[in-house]
Amino acid sequence: MDKKTVFFLGVSILILLVILYFVGIEQVISALEMAKIEYIGVAIAFQIITYYLFALRWKILNDMVNIDVSVKKLIPMVLVGLAVNNITPSGRGGGEPVRAYILSREEGYPMEETFATVVADRALDTFPFVLLAVLTMIGMALSFQFDLWLLILMVFVVVLIVAVLFIIIYMSINPEFGKRFDGWVIRLVRRFYKKNSEELEEKIHGVIKGFQDTMKMVISNKNVLYYALPLSFIIWIFEILRVYFVFLAFGAMVNPIVIGEVFILASLAGMIPLLPGGLGAVDGIMIIFYSAAGITASISAAATVIERLISFWLAIILGLMILPHYGSSVLDKISFGSKEQIEEMSEDEN
Repeated sequence: MDKKTVFFLGVSILILLVILYFVGIEQVISALEMAKIEYIGVAIAFQIITYYLFALRWKILNDMVNIDVSVKKLIPMVLVGLAVNNITPSGRGGGEPVRAYILSREEGYPMEETFATVVADRALDTFPFVLLAVLTMIGMALSFQFDLWLLILMVFVVVLIVAVLFIIIYMSINPEFGKRFDGWVIRLVRRFYKKNSEELEEKIHGVIKGFQDTMKMVISNKNVLYYALPLSFIIWIFEILRVYFVFLAFGAMVNPIVIGEVFILASLAGMIPLLPGGLGAVDGIMIIFYSAAGITASISAAATVIERLISFWLAIILGLMILPHYGSSVLDKISFGSKEQIEEMSEDEN
């Protein structure tokens, strides 16, 4: 981890401590002491199964483009990607170039192909997310009283996510639009890289062409609709069940719909690029809205602490434990932003 990442992790943890202070640290500790371990164990089991489902979905996409790698090998790469996403304040996108690079280097496949399957993998998360986000905005508007600007911000973020997904898909199926996008990237490169840009331009042409070809194969494959997309919805269900069992550990019966609504809001907060994994912002939103739903603040805070230990910190611990296995070259790729990662990895691959 670089110094900036460590700094932002420290700031985010400080924000969480401030939130707990205002809730009442003693009350939170008392709530933690009454938690039932067996329910927390079930929540952890749901999280571990979710890691497996992430790897299984990625394998389905890899198989479509003849990247033959077992789920057993993909799970560690998924964990490393999740860990990097959580420790880099880059809008939860820093881990994708890293796991694409690891798959490319470890198994000998072209970087543009592995990166395309990773992008397709993340894109599949968008479909259930958008559906749940729309339902959440309707539900929150009816159930909670909050400022109009917050609703507008939520709508803007969802529209932005859909627009990015549309551009990726349209670029892959429309060669003419792909060429225009290619030209836009090249003009951008010429603006910032005045010297020796021809070699880099050739690499960009190759990467974009390979990315288009791979994405086109993925999008046109019926297995996406039959297997990969349903898995995305199942993964979201497991995420909600994990939170549900965490609250059961504290004796709180929470409507799964409410959990889904808060989960979507927390996910939107997690996209704030200045915070690693949305740490601090996500925790605060979860505590506030669970409390607004009728759960005491102390139990909301205690459940949020446990839930984030499982969903956020567990991935970091496991991912960082696995990371040295892939060598120092991968460690060097973990930086404050993913733009530099992609450029360095493309150069290494070529």
